Amino acid sequence: MGNDESAATIETCGGLSVRFHHPAVVAVTGARGTIDVRHGRAMGVNGVEHLPAGAELTLRAPEEGMRYYLAVRGGFEVDRVLGSRSFDTLAGLGPPLRAGDHIAVGADPRTPITTDLGVRQPRNTLIHLTQGPRHDWFTTEAWTTLTTEPFVISPSGNRVGARLTGPVLERVAVRELLSEGLVEGSIQVPPDGQPIVMLADHPVTGGYPVIAVVAADDLPSIVQARPGAALRFRDTSG
Repeated sequence: MGNDESAATIETCGGLSVRFHHPAVVAVTGARGTIDVRHGRAMGVNGVEHLPAGAELTLRAPEEGMRYYLAVRGGFEVDRVLGSRSFDTLAGLGPPLRAGDHIAVGADPRTPITTDLGVRQPRNTLIHLTQGPRHDWFTTEAWTTLTTEPFVISPSGNRVGARLTGPVLERVAVRELLSEGLVEGSIQVPPDGQPIVMLADHPVTGGYPVIAVVAADDLPSIVQARPGAALRFRDTSG
């Protein structure tokens, strides 16, 4: 879009309809699925499209992947809360979008659009990771299990974390842990032994140890993985 990196986009798992009251330059990336456009030309994902005033864009449920990202040249102008335009799932900060909302579009940045068609990177089911800061709280068998056995994406996950189901990861240390900072991609293990990959809205640890951290390049594959998808993890700690 040629926007500043801080420009807001809309994330959706489908079922979003938007009407543009003024001409707009838009792009949809992320998941792959059907994009319906009324009063405008048909469009697909990963391309830049010019829509006339009155055009209506609808994103159906994804056929591949989990989350779409809708961008508009100039960015969506919603109020900032603590410096962010995002809705925080846990804290409830920033209003989530609701049916009937009117959202302003920012001024044209007057910068060149350098790409008309993006190349979608392949999504991997083999996820690379390194040992986490509390790796030693787990048995040797737990690490072997995590890096050799498949784990399945649970339907109960959200933007806070992707919950996984699979073999139980046993702990050596069963004491509580003081809260620590987290990075996106940290794999926490609650008392039930089922790992959670922390995503964009993650909090601090909350008492659960971090056994591993997912490589940044593989995070998009987890974000786009649908419930029921099986993942395997490979140790790249060296």
